[in-house]
Amino acid sequence: MYKLLIFDWDGTIIDSTGRIVSSIRAAARDLELPLPTEEASRDIIGLGLPEALRILFPASGDEVIEPMTRQYAHYYLGVDETPTALFPGVQHTLESLHRKGYRLAVATGKSRRGLEHVLAETGLGWVFELSRCADETTSKPDPHMLHEILEQTGVERHEALMIGDTEYDLEMGSRAGIDTVAVSYGAHHIDRLKVLKPVREVHHFPELEQWLDGERNKLIS
Repeated sequence: MYKLLIFDWDGTIIDSTGRIVSSIRAAARDLELPLPTEEASRDIIGLGLPEALRILFPASGDEVIEPMTRQYAHYYLGVDETPTALFPGVQHTLESLHRKGYRLAVATGKSRRGLEHVLAETGLGWVFELSRCADETTSKPDPHMLHEILEQTGVERHEALMIGDTEYDLEMGSRAGIDTVAVSYGAHHIDRLKVLKPVREVHHFPELEQWLDGERNKLIS
């Protein structure tokens, strides 16, 4: 029986892909960098920002990281008005899972500043026991942030579940020895996620709770 549910944030909990893509492209324009395509900008969602920028701007080297990080934050946290919203059923499902005794955590490519901003904005901070961000540990798909979460919670690998929408989430879980759930509505197409052999595919967020309830009932009976 799973005790700890570890969630990616962008593309899994909240529909922020449009704002991320828009903010990256706006920051690149400001700095007169080669404009990444929307597809390329979607593809790096889930990585820590420095790792993402090295992929998007390989010819620019590390000197692009600080100014792009600053401009990206300027747009994403302030200027860009591309709507972001929780995916349907997220708030009710997370609160219900919390009431049922599941321990909830976040493992995200966002910065600590960015995550604290959205936790306050959504009012969901109270349901999560802990979180790890890309700027305070190693970026996905390295499993280090999951190892840290397991160590801090004292939960065994077989008792944890990683839920995410990108290859980076599922590869991270697999490398940590943790079962994974793939959500099909996020940044990466579900066909890319199937290759990493998740134990479940979820097409609407509330399906996660329904499946967990079914697994729990099997054990009880």
